[in-house]
Amino acid sequence: MTQGSPRKNVDLPVRALVGLLLIAVAAAALWSGGFAFWLLVTIAGIIMMHEWGGLHGATAQQKTLAQYALTVPLAIMAPVAAGPGFLAFGLVLGAMFFIAIVTRNGMLGIGALYIGLPVLALLTLRGAEQGLLLAFWAMALVWACDIGAYFAGRTFGGLKLMPAVSPNKTWAGLIGGVAGAGLFAAILTLWGLDWRLAAATPLLAVLAQAGDLYESWLKRRAGIKDSGNLLPGHGGVLDRLDGLVPVAPVAALLVLAIR
Repeated sequence: MTQGSPRKNVDLPVRALVGLLLIAVAAAALWSGGFAFWLLVTIAGIIMMHEWGGLHGATAQQKTLAQYALTVPLAIMAPVAAGPGFLAFGLVLGAMFFIAIVTRNGMLGIGALYIGLPVLALLTLRGAEQGLLLAFWAMALVWACDIGAYFAGRTFGGLKLMPAVSPNKTWAGLIGGVAGAGLFAAILTLWGLDWRLAAATPLLAVLAQAGDLYESWLKRRAGIKDSGNLLPGHGGVLDRLDGLVPVAPVAALLVLAIR
């Protein structure tokens, strides 16, 4: 659909309302931490597992089995259980192999790792010292990247980034996204974000856009527009979090490396 089409303009109020609700829920859970944050990322992960199955030709039964298998490591990550750690990581790997073997769908199994690692990473960040700041940094840098990319792309246009995968993305958008995320991280240093994490943020912004492109490629290959229809005007949960998926694990590794 082209930009500025009547249907897109009609959907804009719904899209904006849903977007505000998503931000409010995420902010409340992030601020609360503990069980509330675990519950939010766990629910998101289980939904994303279903959507991932749809991108890889899984049957309804296979999707359900994959969701149940992923529930085991996600449950272990709960604050009342072992929490995020090596046990949970091992169970994520176990879920990956179990799903792949039982369903004979290797990419469906990979989904347990693709989704389980970001959940583990976000919970690790939130539970660390300065956890609220660190988790907010990892999540919001993706949003800042999206905003910068949107406005730079709309303002400057120019050469397409990967037209065969995502026709609307431009090199100007990529640069704008990196600049937006970098500026956001620089501001966060005023609230105590380590300068090394701020310096690494532009690279994470590139990674976020790579995650977006990867999901676009998966959808194109599967012949679908959105990963799901749960969020009016936004598509699926995986559509909203595709940039965060690769960023969260790397952000967590960076935090662990400097501690």
